[in-house]
Amino acid sequence: MGKIFKFHTDVDTDQIIASQYLLFPTIEEMKVHTFESLDPDFASKVKPGDFIVACENFGCGSSREQAPGVLKALGIQAVIAKSFARIFYRNAINIGLPVIVCKDLYDHVSDGDEMELSMNEGIVRCGGKEFTCTKLPPYMQNILDQGGLIASLNKEEA
Repeated sequence: MGKIFKFHTDVDTDQIIASQYLLFPTIEEMKVHTFESLDPDFASKVKPGDFIVACENFGCGSSREQAPGVLKALGIQAVIAKSFARIFYRNAINIGLPVIVCKDLYDHVSDGDEMELSMNEGIVRCGGKEFTCTKLPPYMQNILDQGGLIASLNKEEA
């Protein structure tokens, strides 16, 4: 179980982590500024195992690995949205952050609701209801299970 942090349509990578913080040398230093323009207290409120639920086109804007990186560093269990910007989606999978498409969830949950995700089943449970989500193909799930693309490739070489 984790808490939902709900965001609108077209959340761009600059809203996830503003460009001025990309100058910091580590993700650990950057993560305290996650969603600063949308919710200045986000980084202090979110706990490992919590979820981001968003409407459409989550992660649009410039291609920066730090956007999914700060979410993973804060312990976000998964980002669930009606749709994702293509490059954010791939960057998230590559670093090992689950990104799940679920068309119906956004309209039936509120910020702060408790939610449970079963990625193997492709099911989200919240408020006594179940929502069907897109299940990741086995090869993508395998990448996530191994902690991201680089970790997956390193295990193949070993």
